[in-house]
Amino acid sequence: MGSSDELVAKLRGGSAANYDVISPSSDVAASIVKAGLAASLDLSRLPSYLQLSAKLRDSSLVKANAQVYGVPFMWGPNPLLYDATAFLQAPDSWNVLWDPKYRGKVSLWDELSSIYMAAQILGYDKPDAAQLYNLSDAQLEEVKKKLLELKPNVRKYWSTGGELTNLFQNHEIVLAMGWPLNVVQLRKLNFPVGETIPRNKDLATDFLAYMIEAKTQKLVSDVTHYTPANPGAAEYLTSDEKKSLHLDEPDAYMLKIYFWQDVPRRAKYNEIWNEVKAAQ
Repeated sequence: MGSSDELVAKLRGGSAANYDVISPSSDVAASIVKAGLAASLDLSRLPSYLQLSAKLRDSSLVKANAQVYGVPFMWGPNPLLYDATAFLQAPDSWNVLWDPKYRGKVSLWDELSSIYMAAQILGYDKPDAAQLYNLSDAQLEEVKKKLLELKPNVRKYWSTGGELTNLFQNHEIVLAMGWPLNVVQLRKLNFPVGETIPRNKDLATDFLAYMIEAKTQKLVSDVTHYTPANPGAAEYLTSDEKKSLHLDEPDAYMLKIYFWQDVPRRAKYNEIWNEVKAAQ
C-alpha cells in the first residue's frame, strides 16, 4: 500500500478477505475496526501481548465491544529533519518551515499528518491534543490557509522515504518532515542530517511549568518564605514549615486575606499616595 488511506479504500472496496494481516497507521485503525473490516484477536494466543508497552496496549483505537482487533507493533515520530550544515543549532519550532529564507528548500510528506502539524502550529492542540484529529470546518480552513502560505518554500511533497533521502542527498532541500528511517539512511551516506522534535512552545511556558511544580515551589519558598501556590509542596516540608507557611489549613487562612485586585483608577490612587508622601 502507498498509504493508510489507500489501504482503507481497498478494504472498503471488498478486498478485506484478501489479506490476513494489515498494518495501518493509528489514525485509521479505529475506522477500520468500526467498519467491521478487521477480525478480533484471541489474546491467549499472543503470549507476548502483556509485555508490550502498557501505554500503547491500552489505546482504545483497536478495541470495541470488549474485543481487541490489533496489537501495537512499532511506533515513532515524524521528526523535523534538517541539513546540519545549514543550521548552527536545531530548529525549535515547526514554524521554521515558513521562514522566507528557505524558499524552495522545504519538503513535506504528501500525507494528512502535514495537516496535523499545521494545526499544532495554530494552537489547535490546546487544551486537548485530540482536537488535532477532529478539527472544525473553520479550523480546517485556517489550516489550509497556513499550508498554502508554505507552498513557496516547498520544493516537493515527498511520497516515499527514498525520495526524501534523495532530496537531502542532492542538496535540493534543507528542511523536511520525515521519518527516523531517513535519518539512518542519510547517516549511512555520511550526510550531515539533524533530527529534532520541535516543542512548539515558548520557553516562557516551559519556565512556568517548572516554576509551579511542587518541588520547585518548595525551593522558592525556602528563599522567599512565601507560601507555595501548589499545595503539593507540603510533602517536601516539615510539619513546622507547613504550619509556618499556613499549608496546614491554607483555605481557612486565605479567608483572612484580601487578595489584591485590579485598580481601574490606579492613576488616581498613585496621585493620592504621592500627595501623602510629599505632605509636610
